[in-house]
Amino acid sequence: MNYINCGNFKTSYEKDFALYQTTFSKIILTIFIIFLFVFPFVATDYLLYIFNLIFVSVIGAIGLNILTGATGLISLGHGAFIGVGAYATGYLYNNFNTNFVIAILFGGFAAAIIGSIFGIPSLRLKGLYLSIATLAAQFILEFLFVRMEGVTGGVTGLSVDYAKMFNIEIDDDFKFYYLGLIFCILMTVFAVNIMRTKIGRAFLSIRDNYIAAEVMGVNIFHYKILSFAISSFYAGVAGGLWTFYTTIITPEHFTIGVSIQYLSMIIIGGLGKVLGSIFGAVFMTVLPEVLKLISDFLSQYYQDITQLFASIREGVFGLVIILFLMFEPEGLYRRWKLIKAYWKLWPFSY
Repeated sequence: MNYINCGNFKTSYEKDFALYQTTFSKIILTIFIIFLFVFPFVATDYLLYIFNLIFVSVIGAIGLNILTGATGLISLGHGAFIGVGAYATGYLYNNFNTNFVIAILFGGFAAAIIGSIFGIPSLRLKGLYLSIATLAAQFILEFLFVRMEGVTGGVTGLSVDYAKMFNIEIDDDFKFYYLGLIFCILMTVFAVNIMRTKIGRAFLSIRDNYIAAEVMGVNIFHYKILSFAISSFYAGVAGGLWTFYTTIITPEHFTIGVSIQYLSMIIIGGLGKVLGSIFGAVFMTVLPEVLKLISDFLSQYYQDITQLFASIREGVFGLVIILFLMFEPEGLYRRWKLIKAYWKLWPFSY
């Protein structure tokens, strides 16, 4: 049995900044990734549907966490930025017959540009005032989604053909699973690494004390706009994936409720942590399905229970957020850290 020595015994910067400090953690990660790639062959269509929703939600939640959790800039317009990416992706794919990957990336860059524009007030505004400014962005973009019928299709929505890869249409949950998984892994790895760079450290310094950061030479305006751009790019990619998953997008998909849902994800998962974004996205995606299963079970004995659960669903979300803020303000990520700290006492790492 091998144990990790107590204390700091790193002898190089490379070891000190390693993402995975032990061989055991690397093995577990490898097994988990292999499991994700094999999982569709044994999963039901319903489970694949849940996982596809999770992949899209994870990408969107990571983007918002970079802005709100890492940089400290509250945004209530994330759902609208997802909509920008979705409509831009669909418009390019329908009218220019481009590769679907290029269309998704185009949607990400389109959302990044729009997000940067609406992020300009962050130089002068912060806290509640900034949240109101991003809320205005949400309503402005929702209005444009409805009125710009030539691009968005208006209230009737925009229909998009299925994505194609090597002349194979990605037209079911099984095929889309791998598309969502690959994008999710790539975007997660990019986020983890960007937070370890100069850019990520600048974001954290702005969040902790923007005055001290400016005194140390951090260009506050530049990094705030960059944070909005990166966050919106993630939102746009999530919107692009959503476009090819549903193949029809309407303004109802990108309401203020969606923005609040993503904000709930990062609060429950853990602000400022990429892994927290994943935990929060999984939790908030699975919770409605669990409530639905409970209501279906109880409806066998109480006929009106289904309507009751539908009416209190939003209340349950709010209650969950309140409970997390009261009893676990650092989110599920802290609980994960406590579990790992507990298992460090066992001889499983070497």
